[in-house]
Amino acid sequence: MKTNTSLLIATFATLIFSSVVNASAINQTKGDFEDKFRQLDEVLPTPNVYRNAAGEPGQQYWQQKVDYKIKVSLDEQKRRLTGHEKITYHNNSPYRLKYLWVQLDQNIFKDDSIANMANNFGGVGRRGPYTKPGNEKKPAKISLGELRRQQFMADNELGYEISAVTDHRGKKLSFTLVGTQMRIDLPKPLKSGDSVRFAIDFAFNIVEEDAVSARSGYEHFADDPRPGGNDIFLLAQWFPRLHAYTDYEAWTNKEFLGRGEFTLEFGDYEVEIDVPADHIVSATGVLTNAKQVLTKTQRKRLKEAETAKRPVFIVTEEEALENEKEGSNKRKTWKFKAENVRDFAWASSRKFMWDARGYQQGGEEMPMVMAMSFYPKEGGDLWKKYSTESVIHTMEVYSRFSFDYPYPTAQSVNGPVGGMEYPMITFNGPRTELQDDGTRTYSQAEKRFLIGVVIHEIGHIYFPMIVNSDERQWTWMDEGLNSFLDGVAGREWDPNIPWGVEPRDIVGYMKSENQVPIMTQSDSVLNLGPNAYTKPAAALNILREVILGRELFDFAFKEFSERWRFKRPTPSDFFRTMEEASGVDLDWFWRGWFYSTDHVDISIDKVYQMRLDTHDPDIDFSRQRQFENDKPSSLFVERNKAEGKKLWVEMNPDIRDFYDDNDRFTVTNKERNEYKEFLDSLKPWERKTLSRALEEDKNYYVLEFSNIGGLVMPILLELTYEDGSKESQYIPAEIWRRTPKHVRKLIVTDKNKVLTQVVVDPGWETADVDVENNHYPRRIIPSRVEAYKKEKSAAKVKRDIMQDIKTELKSGEKAEDTQ
Repeated sequence: MKTNTSLLIATFATLIFSSVVNASAINQTKGDFEDKFRQLDEVLPTPNVYRNAAGEPGQQYWQQKVDYKIKVSLDEQKRRLTGHEKITYHNNSPYRLKYLWVQLDQNIFKDDSIANMANNFGGVGRRGPYTKPGNEKKPAKISLGELRRQQFMADNELGYEISAVTDHRGKKLSFTLVGTQMRIDLPKPLKSGDSVRFAIDFAFNIVEEDAVSARSGYEHFADDPRPGGNDIFLLAQWFPRLHAYTDYEAWTNKEFLGRGEFTLEFGDYEVEIDVPADHIVSATGVLTNAKQVLTKTQRKRLKEAETAKRPVFIVTEEEALENEKEGSNKRKTWKFKAENVRDFAWASSRKFMWDARGYQQGGEEMPMVMAMSFYPKEGGDLWKKYSTESVIHTMEVYSRFSFDYPYPTAQSVNGPVGGMEYPMITFNGPRTELQDDGTRTYSQAEKRFLIGVVIHEIGHIYFPMIVNSDERQWTWMDEGLNSFLDGVAGREWDPNIPWGVEPRDIVGYMKSENQVPIMTQSDSVLNLGPNAYTKPAAALNILREVILGRELFDFAFKEFSERWRFKRPTPSDFFRTMEEASGVDLDWFWRGWFYSTDHVDISIDKVYQMRLDTHDPDIDFSRQRQFENDKPSSLFVERNKAEGKKLWVEMNPDIRDFYDDNDRFTVTNKERNEYKEFLDSLKPWERKTLSRALEEDKNYYVLEFSNIGGLVMPILLELTYEDGSKESQYIPAEIWRRTPKHVRKLIVTDKNKVLTQVVVDPGWETADVDVENNHYPRRIIPSRVEAYKKEKSAAKVKRDIMQDIKTELKSGEKAEDTQ
């Protein structure tokens, strides 16, 4: 395209000048005022034809599409995958592409991967520093888990073996390996609107998940009756797949370091999976050759499950136990098809029992979803009772907040991964415990863990598998939104379970020094769990319950979900949509909660009781006399009386005058005349206002607050009166707009409502980190507060349960960093 050089230079100069002017216009050089309500326009990307100012896809929004046809074979004995994939890349962007970038996630396990070479042992790990202050000089300890990881990686050749990259005619394509990525150079640039087809032959040795704490891998059961034992294979990040190419970043080709997850394109998949004949396979998509891989009885059961009220076993426990005993030299190929998904994962084992139940959503016109669970005997009654039911419960709740579940299946698979999500399939870890008598049981914690992790991971099919946020860049956009919603779903399952994220749960993190803003890129976050999961979830709970209210929040959140269904939103799209749809300016909220490390600590410092100055001397002087009389007597005067000392005026009565017999609050004609002159000077409306005020005789209180934590928030008040009654008042955050450090608020009450106590945030709804300064008058903090903290700590139900946490714990990092 021909370019106008002069125009470009002029435009560039204008942009530079504008940026300088804008920068100087907001540079505070006088005083110490900090505008907590400054608009985010200077921070957020400029709206354009791809993403507009309302936070919705623009008129020219685009995204790429990538289709895959894959044939893969599982070598159970060698624990190795070999695959061939044909890829069709559709360039829907307005730009020409000279090369394509492919993700090679398995290469993270290579000795020379950046993730391995940059691993800071004993310092900052995936979740942050685990050395407590004061212990920095103590030598680090090597855990057995870390030794096991080192040994496994030393004993196995890991990472991809790329044997061929060819075009659709079989001609070799030039490619370059760059860590966990591969650049494929195209013979000619791919024009806008065109597509290109190519193929990749690949293989890799599957990692043992328990050894390296990966997001997928195999788990070995040496005690199973089959000679050599059995395995469960969970396969994810298993095939070379395209990086996303976006309007906001171009190629999202960031090295995979383990924490920042995946940024992928939607596409259609046809996958053939070759496994031992006695294996049961669960996978993204729909099984298209059931007659070839399932028995007639299993197909019949699957049909019955569509309308069953409770899950129906497709493969029973007895059948799974029989499969465990021997093995098969024969093979079966399971074929799956998935449309409009951004990834594909699968699981395979002869240990699996399989149950299913149909879920009819949105009325009869909506397609039915098959909710299914796959698990070994180790899952036991825990999985039989709760896995598939949790899947359905999640869809019921999430669909209310977003959109109807759009896929034909939703699956929960038990395996070594604590919790991971992919389109239509999730990997979840909790199990029963084997007792001495051979039976299996489960604890309350394991029950809560299973229900919680299934809700969380199935919820991820909505966010980010459908609302396709950039996980590599902003972990909070999928984990935070999902943690907020899984709390809603959890409380609707059983409110007695300590579920979800309450604002009070994050006060320890909010006041800690070991944190970064939520908007920090994933791989640079110090404490991933609090930063990406709990703090944003708590923020959204506060936004819903305290600031917007449920009606406005739910409308705006659903609007965001529907706008970005099967599209790729950025944080600015979320922020703008929530404001645009709710009609409430929330820039102060995003700035404080997401762009800063301020915390909430609002202190009530003083309460002044005031009375109306009537100017009537007969009223005002009487009040002043009473005020003086209420003061404690002078110590010196009282001791003089006790010693019997007589006053001079008592000893010389002959020279007493008017002022000795009347105090300074005695009213004379002078004061009454002044009062009459004052009344005559009033305008009619002033006289009417004063007359009403005198008649009502209300109480006037001035409440003085300090913002110690820096994070501006609404002030929630509980007012207690002399008669024992209580009243709640809401002061919006905008009170801090011009004085963000100190504010005063006038409270007016009826004359019979005498204020005796004021409490800020009595329900602990705003994550205020210090409850001691929330009371006026100050009080001794009851012991129940400490008891509450201990109870909450003991009741932790493996809340985050994500594989990130499990990985770091096994790497030897301290358990307290998971809180």
